Amino acid sequence: MYTTKNFKTKKALREAIKNGERVTVFDPGPFRNVVKNGKVFLEGPHYPEPHKWYAKGIVKNGILVGVS
Repeated sequence: MYTTKNFKTKKALREAIKNGERVTVFDPGPFRNVVKNGKVFLEGPHYPEPHKWYAKGIVKNGILVGVS
């Protein structure tokens, strides 16, 4: 899954969440899996750039609230 904003680093993603930015996630694949609540596995930056970071996140009410 990807975040809607194309974060270049996991650190930038963490800072955005910490600063209260509204970060959402999406599945770029053909099934368009939508997660409203639960765990997600993220990667970035977005294709076609090579993925340089991976993270596990928690989504609540469609908003990413934590990343490890």
